[in-house]
Amino acid sequence: MTDYTAPAGAPIWFDLMSTDTTRVTAFYGQLFGWDCEPPREEFGGYQNFTLHGRRVAGLSPYWPESGAPANTWAVYLHTTDAAASVAAAEAAGATAVTPPMTVGEEGTMAVVTDPAGASIGFWQPNTHAGFTEWGVHGAPYWFECMSHDYAASTAFYPKVVDTRLLEIGTGGDPEKEGPDHYSQLMFGDVSYGGIMAAGDLLPAGTPSHWSVYVTVDDVAATVAAATALGGSVLMAPEVTPYGTLASITDPCGAVINLGHPPIGM
Repeated sequence: MTDYTAPAGAPIWFDLMSTDTTRVTAFYGQLFGWDCEPPREEFGGYQNFTLHGRRVAGLSPYWPESGAPANTWAVYLHTTDAAASVAAAEAAGATAVTPPMTVGEEGTMAVVTDPAGASIGFWQPNTHAGFTEWGVHGAPYWFECMSHDYAASTAFYPKVVDTRLLEIGTGGDPEKEGPDHYSQLMFGDVSYGGIMAAGDLLPAGTPSHWSVYVTVDDVAATVAAATALGGSVLMAPEVTPYGTLASITDPCGAVINLGHPPIGM
């Protein structure tokens, strides 16, 4: 296993709001080897998926009164001060959705909508440290902001979290392979996510959003397993300079991506 401790500003947690928690618990358990802790009634039935006995992701029943979309994954960035992060986000053009809220002894959460329209959360850990493994089967592989307004997104995040951007897009050069505009979010010399100019790639009506990639040992085999378990394929396995990637939905329609490192890594 590869231990992971989120630097301030980096992804620390991701969770799913699902219309059928029983069905998706079985799906992700068979797909990624995740177990699931019992629901926490004091937290609205919230559960933690675990991998190798460690918490890896969250699961919440869908509450229509929340106003949030059903069957979607949310991403949270590590903050040491949730109130300060929300204030910085608002000053940089975000809209607060969930103000800082203490979750028992677990930590403090908050959610904002960034200037490009993507929802992003902040997690200030206490007893709940977030996920603590990276890059092994069933653990996170990458996090990505799919943005309709690349300029707004790339201006926003360095103002709000302690990161610098490394532009690796092609700039429209047809001789280069990859997206036209793409920036990695750097924490020192390491990156755990990026921002893509995705307006031309997103289906009509799909807002800017953060997406999740989970590491799998065999992308093709995992895609086949997902369809056998009631999921569907959005993007078949594709070999890229950044690894073999694919995109699937779970049986309730939530989108999640798969990744396996490039050959030689």
